[in-house]
Parts: sequence; C-alpha cells; structure tokens
Amino acid sequence: MTTTRRRSLQLPGSSQRQRHVFRRRRQPPRWRQFGVGLLFIALGAVMLYGLLQLPERLDTVLLLSTAIAQLISGLRSLLLGLLQLMAVVLVVLVALLALMLVVGGLVRLVRTFIPRSRSPHQA
Repeated sequence: MTTTRRRSLQLPGSSQRQRHVFRRRRQPPRWRQFGVGLLFIALGAVMLYGLLQLPERLDTVLLLSTAIAQLISGLRSLLLGLLQLMAVVLVVLVALLALMLVVGGLVRLVRTFIPRSRSPHQA
C-alpha cells in the first residue's frame, strides 16, 4: 500500500530516479580536522595567556569600577534625554489641543452669527 502511495506522490517523468534533497555533507579530510583543532587550541591558549597578563599591566578593579561608573552615567544621560523628549512631545500635544479648541470655538462663534437657512420641513 505504501508503494502505490509513494508512486502517486512522485512527479511525472521522475519515476526512474529519486531526488536527494537533504544530502549529507562530505566530511573534511582528517588532516584538515587535525589542523583546525590544533589552530583552535593554539588561539585559545594565546588568548588565555594574554588574559593572565592583564592584571599585571593595569589595575583591573579600577578599570571595572570606571567602566561601571561610565555605564551608569551613560544610562542616566539616556534616561534624562528620553524624559526631556517626552516633555517636548507633551508640550506639542498640549499646544495642538489648544489650537484645536481655539479653532473649534471660532467655528462655533461664526456659526452663531450666520443666519440659518430654513429647512423645507420646518415651514
């Protein structure tokens, strides 16, 4: 039963050969894997050696404390800037609301002085 179903799902003209959509990649040669492994180990060892030399060349605690202080001051400046921007947006919104109220009031005043035309059903 699965063979008939499999045949019905195949494209016409491709019944002779099957397509391999998900092919397995070829593995690189062993010498290349070995070389990449040695390269990774060497780079990791050099980086660890450099990190171990870091405390001798500069004061790590001072570096960390100044980095944290600058981060806090930067965040404070960012929040202060966002607060000022929100204040400007609020002032603009209040000004637009005030202009809308003035224009709406003027329209209502003008409408009160304009005589109304009689509607045909108000006779």
